[in-house]
Amino acid sequence: MKNHLTKIGLATFLTLSMATSSLAEVTLKFAHAAPETDLQQDLAKFFQKEVDARTNGEVKVQIFPQGQLGNDATMIDGARAGIIDVVMVGLNNFSGLMPESAAFTLPFMFPTRETAYSVLDGDVGQSVLAKFEDHGLKGLGFPENGYRNMTNNKGPIRTPDDVAGLRMRVNNSKALNDMFAALDANPQQIPVAELYTALETGVVDSQDHPIGVTLSFKFYEVQDYLSMTQHAYSPLAVAMNLSKFNGLTEEQQKTVLEVAAEAVAMQRELSISKEDEMITALEEAGMKVNRDVDGAAFQDKVKPVWDAFIEQNGDTLVNAILAASQN
Repeated sequence: MKNHLTKIGLATFLTLSMATSSLAEVTLKFAHAAPETDLQQDLAKFFQKEVDARTNGEVKVQIFPQGQLGNDATMIDGARAGIIDVVMVGLNNFSGLMPESAAFTLPFMFPTRETAYSVLDGDVGQSVLAKFEDHGLKGLGFPENGYRNMTNNKGPIRTPDDVAGLRMRVNNSKALNDMFAALDANPQQIPVAELYTALETGVVDSQDHPIGVTLSFKFYEVQDYLSMTQHAYSPLAVAMNLSKFNGLTEEQQKTVLEVAAEAVAMQRELSISKEDEMITALEEAGMKVNRDVDGAAFQDKVKPVWDAFIEQNGDTLVNAILAASQN
């Protein structure tokens, strides 16, 4: 009888141990739209590896790259609903929820990467990151896409006049749509997953993206000219479902935040260190790279874009960014 009870007790203990172990393990679904060759995947893999290691396997990360879980808008909706746990997309995709955040993507807002980092990681950027919680998300940081540059099949872009008449693919950023309209292009919103085909078939003949995206999405196969216009700094945003974050232990939350910050710093460093290498790769693939761009002429031409943004959203965040940029 005693032996029988001992067996029952052992079985109960094992069952409870297994249940406890199962409850302790958490899997986070991490989604982004970029190919596996992109620096966004490097960030996701760093996050995956370090979260696993530092939580002793209690928190696992499963990565879904290249839009496997939907386009940017779908991924954001999925993260808010808890279908996706962590999402990384361009900050511009959150402007529907937080219109004021579009200030970060205004043309020629940040003269240098260092300025962008200082503002995004400082009080101004963190105040916007905190507002993600109003929409069921925990903001984890601002990685970078880099500076946006124009590509096309017509010729080098040196002055605003060279943009006139181009059928320019744009994302859902109102600021960029307004910018290309001000430059007399014909902006057309097309999801990035459909852009290669649109360029290949001539639906559009030009587009703008940071260097890394132009390389990883292989736009060099369907675009002849790259002009280093650097007309807008393009931050990404990483956000986690707020309920999922709150459901982690305090120590796990601390780990996720620490690893996210380190992953952002690592990815930014890669973006800087690899840019020349990526430009060389584009040139070797046949693209003609033009660095002779009249930036002052472009800035003057797109001033109305700032005016329109301020009229609609006020100047509080714009002024805060500009003030922080001087520090």
